[in-house]
Amino acid sequence: MDNMLPSPALVDDIDIGTPHHAMEEDQMIAPSAQEQQQLNRQSNVYSFGFTPQNMLSTGNTPQNLLSNTPQNLLSSGVTPMSGRALEASMTGGQPPVYAPVASPAPPSPAIPIPTPQAADDILPQLQNIVSTVNMDSKLDLKKIAMHARNAEYNPKRFAAVIMRIRDPRTTALIFSSGKMVCTGAKSEEESRLAARKYARIIQKLGFPTKFRDFKIQNMVGSCDVKFPIRLEGLVLTHSQFSSYEPELFPGLIYRMVKPRIVLLIFVSGKVVLTGAKVRQEIYEAFENIYPILKNFKKQS
Repeated sequence: MDNMLPSPALVDDIDIGTPHHAMEEDQMIAPSAQEQQQLNRQSNVYSFGFTPQNMLSTGNTPQNLLSNTPQNLLSSGVTPMSGRALEASMTGGQPPVYAPVASPAPPSPAIPIPTPQAADDILPQLQNIVSTVNMDSKLDLKKIAMHARNAEYNPKRFAAVIMRIRDPRTTALIFSSGKMVCTGAKSEEESRLAARKYARIIQKLGFPTKFRDFKIQNMVGSCDVKFPIRLEGLVLTHSQFSSYEPELFPGLIYRMVKPRIVLLIFVSGKVVLTGAKVRQEIYEAFENIYPILKNFKKQS
């Protein structure tokens, strides 16, 4: 489980861990919700004691503050004060008390991407990754749909908010239980980053979201073997694992046992692999099926 640490900018915010994308996430929030966040930030600043009335009551008028230039201070023999001493002088001798702030969450470790020796230099490319995450908070879907951009919610058709972001180009299904499904990413890291961005957007709308139990549920890859395939011969020879009904679907469905992958094989030589939990299963399944496909190559 990822550590949930307070954000240095705002103690009330729980940092989900996308500090480099804060501006992009803010653009996903409607202006009315952004104004409310700004009011909350101002109230937090004034809670430390730095109100205009307090500063003026200590004798620090705007004219006095502006006259305290570095040249004037040095010429009068005043040595530069530390930040805390300056704050103490501005607040009547009592330094402000700050709440403890933990350091930001460490970045997620990079997922190693294996580079196997593919058959005849053909390597399946990942096209889609489906992942799930638990935000561990009950959500008001109507509020999310009203205040977030690129979000739609029609409870009569589907009991989840559908939200989209451009980078990474993904779609999320957000349920009232706090569960989320993220689809459309092209790599494991992209899927994790997208899920974090969605959770951060929900968090900025005022929900105490977390980021728990992230898991990749399905990977889809595809490739082209560059030669036509005799699907009729393949289904007769491997009838235990395959089915082919050209009147219903133009591709042959091959259910591999180890690894547990489903392949869609088309007469043109295109192959789609789905059902993997890790990238290596996609590569291993293609290495197993490629020699079989070569045996059923159409002779021109």
